[in-house]
Amino acid sequence: MAATQRIAAGAVVAAAVAASLAGCATGTGGSHGSEEGVSGAEKAKPAPAPKSLVRLIGDGSTAYTGAQPHLPRAERLKPGQKPPQFVVFSWDGAGEDSQKLFSHFRKVARDNHATMTYFLSGVYMLPEEKADLYKPPQHSPGRSDIGFNDEQGIAATVKQLRLAWLEGNEIGTHFNGHFCGKNGGVGEWSVEEWKDEIDQAKQFVKTWKSNTGMKKAPPLPFDYDKELVGARTPCLEGQKNFMTAARRLGFRYDTSGVNNQVWPGRKQGLWDLSMQLVPFPGHRYEQLTMDYNYMVNQSGTATQGDRAKFAYWGDQMRDSLLKGFHRAYDGNRAPLIIGNHFESWNGGTYMRAVEQVVEHVCNKPDVRCVSFRQLADWLDAQDPAALARMRTLGVGEAPKQGWASFLSGHPAPAPKGVPGAPAVKQ
Repeated sequence: MAATQRIAAGAVVAAAVAASLAGCATGTGGSHGSEEGVSGAEKAKPAPAPKSLVRLIGDGSTAYTGAQPHLPRAERLKPGQKPPQFVVFSWDGAGEDSQKLFSHFRKVARDNHATMTYFLSGVYMLPEEKADLYKPPQHSPGRSDIGFNDEQGIAATVKQLRLAWLEGNEIGTHFNGHFCGKNGGVGEWSVEEWKDEIDQAKQFVKTWKSNTGMKKAPPLPFDYDKELVGARTPCLEGQKNFMTAARRLGFRYDTSGVNNQVWPGRKQGLWDLSMQLVPFPGHRYEQLTMDYNYMVNQSGTATQGDRAKFAYWGDQMRDSLLKGFHRAYDGNRAPLIIGNHFESWNGGTYMRAVEQVVEHVCNKPDVRCVSFRQLADWLDAQDPAALARMRTLGVGEAPKQGWASFLSGHPAPAPKGVPGAPAVKQ
């Protein structure tokens, strides 16, 4: 969403919202990502889930509803097995406004066997009339560089968050006021200030009912304290102190850095799932895998530049990401990390580019389009020695003797509970 734009969206249909909560209560019913509800026969004889599966938290803004549906169990690679090609599509400041890009890309993901990560800005859950509840570090209460929301926008965003989670997507955080640069920007915040910002981001998600008065609305179907395991900082600033705070708060990964297309490792105890540099058609330098950066390198700070170049700029971003994908897919198989915003910069050309990339890559053999959480789960399940060996491969470098030989060594014992782990001898 634009830095100064306030979210506005149509009213949420109560029946659809109620149906989505019913879906979260069962956790397994219906088709993947369906918003249409159950068949006529099933409607005639509903099978209500046990009430114990839904436990409201706090004011009822969130709830525990059991394990997240459609979340695959991570499996350890077998000796000599070629790793899958992971691709992560993620969205900074996720929210639903009149453009309806959140709901659109949920459908794009479902249609292409993908799940994604949505980094929610906490202030998108806070109505403007209660802006003073936000006390940003180094700024006066009620200050935000991306504004706040209204009741319709919050209701629409809550609906999308609920359905996204039920489809197996991840809800992360993009924090709150999106302060960049000097004079109080996130790059100047201390560890304690970051902890306070994170606590406030959680609090706005956990109290949206109280802050809006929508007490009868269905809750978000997850415990946000447990759901929240990773983030991307505004403008990719303040990573060092944020990671220290995040580690203390139990986060599992960060994606606020810039890296080459190589296998990730841990940094300050977190998985470093930084965005990456990929080939940039028509240029000698490489380009960061984020829509905003493509825009800046094409039209500068103008979010709506030369209309005659819109199609070319979108094609350039699409082709750039696809070059990065094929370089990894045919090479070292390093996960491809992509960042986006729900924006219509330069006529929406970057949204078109992202959609085309999803359609092209997510249906290929051995490709898994996943959330950051799912990628972290998979990394946690792997033999540390095998991951260390994969990290020796350079950008686009495939093993010279093939994967079977490269990863054929004797693996360390698999972590407890990982499928394929050898039985422990008594």
